[in-house]
Amino acid sequence: MVVILKPNADRQRIDALLKAVEALGLKTNYSQGQETTVVGLVGDTSRVDIDALKANEIVEDVKRISEPYKKANRRFHPADTLVQVENVTIGEGFFHVIAGPCSIESEEQLCSIAQDVKKSGATLLRGGAFKPRTSPYSFQGLETSGLKLLLEAKKLTGLPIVTEIMGQDQIEDFADVDIIQVGARNMQNFRLLKALGQLRKPILLKRGLANTIEEFLMSAEYIMAGGNENVILCERGIRTFETMVRNTLDISAVPLLKQQSHLPVIIDPSHAAGIAWMVTPLAKAAVAAGADGLMIEVHNDPKNALCDGAQSLTPQQFDQLMQDVKRRAAFEGKQMCK
Repeated sequence: MVVILKPNADRQRIDALLKAVEALGLKTNYSQGQETTVVGLVGDTSRVDIDALKANEIVEDVKRISEPYKKANRRFHPADTLVQVENVTIGEGFFHVIAGPCSIESEEQLCSIAQDVKKSGATLLRGGAFKPRTSPYSFQGLETSGLKLLLEAKKLTGLPIVTEIMGQDQIEDFADVDIIQVGARNMQNFRLLKALGQLRKPILLKRGLANTIEEFLMSAEYIMAGGNENVILCERGIRTFETMVRNTLDISAVPLLKQQSHLPVIIDPSHAAGIAWMVTPLAKAAVAAGADGLMIEVHNDPKNALCDGAQSLTPQQFDQLMQDVKRRAAFEGKQMCK
């Protein structure tokens, strides 16, 4: 349930309203936007007398919400959420590109790519230290050594770092990571999501391979219910009957998520198709659809990459993509950040 307050409502009366609602055993989510202030009521709202609420002189309207996600719901929080990562602001009005190798292979490889992507305009560095692979015989990443190399690359370039966590037992190891990524396979690892909800560190949540938009937002809700509202949603393609591409990029997810939720939305076109030449056109489509950013895989020697070389761009290809994206972002009126 959402209670929409009248403009310039007195703070003392607001506090009294919140206290009265909480006395019914409900939690309140107060959100003050530039034009609208709303109070979201979370819990068993059947005990709430809607007519009595509407009669309150500071209340403009009361609406019931049928969606099971509340904190991630735009009707609870009309203003767009902006996630701050050091000097980087992710969300509506800004456009950022996260780039780097699928898997960290060596200090030389990572630092070289980090310098290249920064020069081209990337504002965050990605790199896989722990790699969940379909086959147990595939390269699993450098693990904790990879995390140390990411921190070295950050010292060299100043780029905030993004990397994927496998389970809640690794949280302490990720203390110096700027954005913790939850991969598609872990989107419904609810114990991990609950643990990440206890942090105040930004979480990049990827959509599962065969999950609906509602399930995706419910996973975000798990994190937010714990108190961590610094969630970034990432559409990375879903599994369909099509076999010519690895996954099908659900570009419709961008406007849908924007309409349903206030959280930032980015696109990972590399994992979507799994084909390097398709990354640029899908990236441009993401900008046009209203995404707040991109996540791109870049490798200095894709043919010999230990992980996902087929979908990785060379630094030269990434530089060309960035030029194309900058032009598209400017056309769409987005602030391309650097």
